[in-house]
Formats: sequence, structure tokens, C-alpha cells
Amino acid sequence: MAGARLWLEQTGCTFDLLLDPQRKVYRSFGLGSSYSKVMRFNILLQYSEYGAADRDFPDIPSHLLEDIYQMGGNFLLDEGGKVLFSHPCKNPLDRPALSDILQA
Repeated sequence: MAGARLWLEQTGCTFDLLLDPQRKVYRSFGLGSSYSKVMRFNILLQYSEYGAADRDFPDIPSHLLEDIYQMGGNFLLDEGGKVLFSHPCKNPLDRPALSDILQA
């Protein structure tokens, strides 16, 4: 709950938020954890460039970090819960184009 509250405060998001502590919904979308995908050289290299570009990481207290190898994704559902768009990420930097999401 504390992490969810912090994220809502930092992002100003007004959408409903689903908390899934047992990660049942998370796994149903085909997501999981991967040390090898998160710790790949090209991913770490890009993250190391954030400092040079004066780009900050989100400010998350260490006690709220659980699984740093957790893979993410982008999913769009309608009001009835039907999945309109699904993009499980192949690595931490893999995100769909905004135009693809808006088209869905």
C-alpha cells in the first residue's frame, strides 16, 4: 500500500489502481521476473547514461523495493475488463509506441 500511495503521489495518476500482492493477475498476463533480461549489458549501459543526460530514476525508498527483476508490461482494458491491448515487455526498456496504444 505504501508503494502504491507513493507512486500515485509521484505520478498524479487518477486511474483506478489494482493491487495484486500475490501477483495472480500479473502472472495471468504472462509476466514474471528475469535476472538475465534486467541485467543485460545494453540495459545497464542505457541506465548508466541517465546521469549524463541529467535524467533521474524514480525516487523509491529501498524498503519499498521488492523484486527488482520484475518484468513489466502495458495493458489496456475496457470497463468490462476485456483486454484491448497487451504488450508484455521483453526487457525493462521495451515499451509500445503511444500510437499503438491509442489505436487500440
